[in-house]
Amino acid sequence: MMSYKANFRVWRGDVDSGELRDYTVEVNEGEVVLDIIHRLQATQAPDLAVRWNCKAGKCGSCSAEINGRPRLLCMTRMSTFSAEETITVTPMRTFPVVRDLVTDVSFNYTKARQVPSFTPPEGLKAGEYRMEQVDVERSQEFRKCIECFLCQNTCHVIRDFEDNKPAFSGPRYLMRIAELDMHPLDVADRQKAAQEEHGLGYCNITKCCTDVCPEHIKITDNALIPMKERVADRKYDPLVWLGDKILRRGKTQ
Repeated sequence: MMSYKANFRVWRGDVDSGELRDYTVEVNEGEVVLDIIHRLQATQAPDLAVRWNCKAGKCGSCSAEINGRPRLLCMTRMSTFSAEETITVTPMRTFPVVRDLVTDVSFNYTKARQVPSFTPPEGLKAGEYRMEQVDVERSQEFRKCIECFLCQNTCHVIRDFEDNKPAFSGPRYLMRIAELDMHPLDVADRQKAAQEEHGLGYCNITKCCTDVCPEHIKITDNALIPMKERVADRKYDPLVWLGDKILRRGKTQ
């Protein structure tokens, strides 16, 4: 097995101050970045804080930034770097640092609570739900989300502009709203909420969220753009507007 010494720069500190520190750590064949962070804890920095759980790319816990790119530590293979390369590991930039590589991601849970849950028609009982297979498949992709929050972290709307956070839920929860809006049995007004309460208009579809998703969910193409189109149709298409008016009038009579 190949073994070599790798140069790592790891961010150490807390919410008040910190710095990048240099380490030389042994690397063995087949390892991922999280293995090296664990070896660093075991041999040189026992107080290094890092969040992780499954080490299988399914819990979303070990999100960080490797050479400036948001990634999962457990899914980034050391073989993707050269032996001479210095690998820089830093916490997610969009969220406040707790300590070292651990960030406070409570922003995401706050936004999650602001999205109303599935709302079936009044009087429809759980055993009476019926869906076409095409409707099931349409939103199945979005349920692969492991809530690693890499999409939230890389979205420049909140990454570069802290003041946008109160008005913008980010791609993960706009995707959730789009998923519910696609559900044929959901009767909540998701389109109005997406635009007025969750900041859909802030998204300028750069696809940076899609680019970093470890589950390869096409967040922009399959959730955000279709949601924007439905919102725009409802607001600006006169036929859609008239049909919406007639439909609502019929429900009130």
